[in-house]
Amino acid sequence: MRTPADPSTDALPRLSGRTAVVTGASAGIGAAAARRLAAAGADVVPVGRSPERTAAIARELGVEPLVADFARLDDVRRLADRLLQRCARIDVLANNAGGLFPRREATADGHEKTLQVNHLAPFLLTALLRERLEATPGARVITTSSAGNLAGRIDVDDLDGARRRYSSFRAYGTSKLLNIVFTRELSRRLAGTGVSATAFHPGPVATDFGRDSRAAGLVYRTPLRRLLLVPAEAGAAPLLSLATRPDPQEVDGAYLERFRPGRAHRQADDADLARAVWERSARMVGLPA
Repeated sequence: MRTPADPSTDALPRLSGRTAVVTGASAGIGAAAARRLAAAGADVVPVGRSPERTAAIARELGVEPLVADFARLDDVRRLADRLLQRCARIDVLANNAGGLFPRREATADGHEKTLQVNHLAPFLLTALLRERLEATPGARVITTSSAGNLAGRIDVDDLDGARRRYSSFRAYGTSKLLNIVFTRELSRRLAGTGVSATAFHPGPVATDFGRDSRAAGLVYRTPLRRLLLVPAEAGAAPLLSLATRPDPQEVDGAYLERFRPGRAHRQADDADLARAVWERSARMVGLPA
């Protein structure tokens, strides 16, 4: 696998005629990626949870914002409907929205919030957009994961973690491991369609992500932020590389840490587990397995 180039300082290729859907686009690496893709000529569809912040980035780009709260699966379904109405093609689906939550919370759908926002919602969105992706030559699904996947552990019979004492970092790590497992199973299921699926870790990014977590706050809310974290523009560079590289099939099914093959939990290599996770996730969001 050839290592992707770092486009953080180089100009992107012209993307006129291409459509990129970026979730989590109201701030952080999502907003940074949306700006760069739009500047390169792509039709960018920014998706965010906050109406105000999403509208602000949309005004900057001169496009219409789409608002969806991934803690509500009906929001995801409505989002997919609007995207299918708006986008004749989807060249890039960037599953970038996510969160780290300090306390166990149940969503309106009855799922643990970290699991739903970070895994079930993008799983559902991708499934609902699958036909449009397959109809777009060279389409790619790019999912933001994390090196934190190494702290996770998947129990297919307890994806919501109801049997375990809640730990925000373990829940987050498990959701990021699920992102990698999802990517690899999606790649297998899309084989021969021309659609690629890749997951990546953006690096430690200086955004508001995770600031409500007590331990993360030691970094995110103190001077350590400047010393240990990279700016959002640099964090967006791997996403931009994957969105624009001419040979996405070379990284199909891969997990990258920035621009190099990443270290994933051993469960990420279990094909039987990946199929079981897919089937369980489908049932949890009301889709056929």
